Amino acid sequence: MSLKGKTAVITGSNSGIGLGVARELARAGAHVVLNSYTDREEDHALAAEIAKTFGVEAKYVGADMSKGDDCRRLIVEAGGCDILVNNAGIQHVSPVESFAPEKWDAIVAINLSSAFHTTAAAVTGMREKGWGRIINIASAHGLRASPYKSAYIAAKHGVVGLSKTVALETAEDPITCNAICPGYVLTPLVEAQIPDTMKEYDMSREDVIKNVMLKRQPSKEFATVEQMGGTAVFLCSDAAAQITGTTISVDGGWTAM
Repeated sequence: MSLKGKTAVITGSNSGIGLGVARELARAGAHVVLNSYTDREEDHALAAEIAKTFGVEAKYVGADMSKGDDCRRLIVEAGGCDILVNNAGIQHVSPVESFAPEKWDAIVAINLSSAFHTTAAAVTGMREKGWGRIINIASAHGLRASPYKSAYIAAKHGVVGLSKTVALETAEDPITCNAICPGYVLTPLVEAQIPDTMKEYDMSREDVIKNVMLKRQPSKEFATVEQMGGTAVFLCSDAAAQITGTTISVDGGWTAM
């Protein structure tokens, strides 16, 4: 399908899932606005590379997703937002009784509150244009829990709930809001963890991936950032115009168990 003429804002998109989504949206013809909290030459160069590769407009806007004012400024500086992908996120693992309060606050701010602020800033423009797609990158942990990740799981469950609420509020407009719930995705960050995990468990790469990292993922295969991007493109299509307020799991069967 073609997203020519649409502008997509993707938070947390200078690497990993966010960058994969940005590339696939650009491949479909959308102009893209990349974002992270940094503001480096390589961030802007990444936007320039996407523009050249896919023949679209692309720019980078640095904004700290832990700050509500920055989240809203991102939408303003984007110069338009037909497609909003709330992807920014961080993680911290600790038992609840020793979970650092500042870590809790940061995770909830970046993983959940940022999606509220960007959505609130973008919806009015979508209504004025008569079209909009809001895609929140939640997680299998937005549907299931596991120990030691209280803030992340609370935030991702919140993202799913926010998606449902926004979908209801925009149901009579040509705007949809959905959450993608990935399982384990092979990103540069995950790839970098494999050698250390191999040493820790004295296992081969294949065994570490299958029996440690993907223990909960029945397919025993990572999802890819391209698949995340392809799912986002589908949710922007006319075929998905009546898909709103729901979750799409890309988790190799994790939440089927």
